[in-house]
This record gives sequence, C-alpha cells and structure tokens, in this order.
Amino acid sequence: MSMERINWDNLRLFLAVVRAQSAQEAARRMELDHSTITRRLHRLEKELGARLFERTPAGHLLTEAGQRLLEHVERMESAMVRVGEEIGGDSHMLTGHVRLGATEGFGSYFLAPQLSHFCERHPGIQVELLIVPRFINLSQREADLAVNIERPHRTGQVCSKLTDYRLRLYASRRYLQEHRPIRRLQDLAAHRFFGYVEELVFSQELRYLSAIVPDVPSCLRSTSVVAQYQAVREGRGLAVLPCFMAEPGGELVPVLPDEVDLRRTFWLAAPADRRELARVRALWDYLRELVDCNQSFLLGESPGWRTLP
Repeated sequence: MSMERINWDNLRLFLAVVRAQSAQEAARRMELDHSTITRRLHRLEKELGARLFERTPAGHLLTEAGQRLLEHVERMESAMVRVGEEIGGDSHMLTGHVRLGATEGFGSYFLAPQLSHFCERHPGIQVELLIVPRFINLSQREADLAVNIERPHRTGQVCSKLTDYRLRLYASRRYLQEHRPIRRLQDLAAHRFFGYVEELVFSQELRYLSAIVPDVPSCLRSTSVVAQYQAVREGRGLAVLPCFMAEPGGELVPVLPDEVDLRRTFWLAAPADRRELARVRALWDYLRELVDCNQSFLLGESPGWRTLP
C-alpha cells in the first residue's frame, strides 16, 4: 500500500498500546479517551489491511501481523530519537536523563549506594534507577540499559557479561544459637527456610533452594529477595542470599559455606541505538569499572564494597 496513506500518529498510538498491553491503559498514560485509541487502532488496521491485535480479557495481544509491524515501528522510533538527539547536539554531550534497570537485590544493595558517586562525576546526567523483581524489557523502552540475571538474546541489543556473583545459605547468629546445630546438609531438614514463590519465579537462575534442600517446605515464600533477607535478619529461618546483600554488617552468618556455594552472572544490555549516546556510554563504562574494583566483594571474599576514586 502507499506510504502516504499511513497516519504516523496512529503508529505512535499502536506502539503505546503494545507497551501498555491494553488500549485503556494506553489512553490513561497518553491522557486520551479510550474511544479515541480504539477508533484510531481500527483505522490503522484498515489502512494496513491486517488485524494487529487479538482483543482478550487480559488485554491486547499482538497478532503475527502486529508483531511484524512492531519491529518496523520500533526501528522508526529509534531513528527518530537519534535524529532528535544528533541534530539537537545531545548525543555527544554528558547531559540528560539515563534510566538504568536492575534486579532488586543488586539494584538496592549494590548500585544505589554507588550511583550517587556517578552523579558527582557527571553532574549533568540525571540517573533513574528502575528496580523490579523481573526482567527489564528493553525492547519496550523501559530503560536505556539494564542489568539482568540472564543473557538477553533479542536482536538490536548490545550485551556483555558484567560480573559473576556468589550466593550462600545464611542465618542470623541468634537463629543458630537457638536452634539445632547444622554440621552437614542432612541437618538442614530440621530447619525453616525462606524462598521464592516457585510458580512466580521469573528466571530459572533463581530456582536454587529446592536443589539444596529437596522437599523441604518454606515457611515463608516471597517474590522479593529483600523480603527474604529481612526475614532472615529477624532470626526466624534460613535463606539463600547473594553475598553482597548478606555479608555487610556482620549480622548474618554463612551456613555450610563449602557445601552451599553458588555462582550466578549479571549481564549488562542496552538497545544498540541508546548505547551510542554519550550519557548511556558513560554509565555503561562506570558500571563495568565499578564491578571490576569490587570483584572480591561480589564473590563474598570481602565484607565491604569499594567506591571508585
């Protein structure tokens, strides 16, 4: 069909509905009437001669045609962002906003204390730290760059290994004093555990408790590793925690550290077009420098993290 017949504003609305997962939520975010959104989506489908969404009670799901259109529209959006920033002179300047997505524990307990130092280095850059217990969706522009616990495989993204980190089984000193001694793995069956809600775990990398203590029910399950950490601090049970969360402060003690010794990997990723922006590159490089000087801390070999000079 002729490109002149496509309404570019309707493509923008299409992208908003995809990211909001419903026309109603897209209308709320864009401060438009719901009827306006649905009418213009119907118009776009008519212009393209294809159905773009399946309307379901759970929201708007992309059809095969909608998925193909999304790939084109995202490339168009990226190009327009680049045009605006290059023509406006912003792409090579260390100014503006950068949104960094991160998993809950790493974002709260390692990155947050350190990012104030980055802001001192680059006072013209405003950092937004998005911390969620799930994967950051870079294709939907949730963030400019993200730290994830699995390597992303989507096209159009730049990705590299950020660092390994260690996890161990932890308990509070009080808990260990008040309960049966733990000298071997078999002793764990007599103790209480905190872990993830199995059916809501967002990555297979987090399914480690059942491998360590098979068939032992957790007295508390949470989608939040911070909640598990706080429960252990209260002296009510044990949990597998990253060393960078559990070691500082000396309140928690590793249990059977030789037998329970896990390693996982953090991956750093960004959309290729965003990665080329100077402010995004600056934060990318800072994160790599930061983890390089904190390897012993992230691997549980030292109790405190180091700030960059």
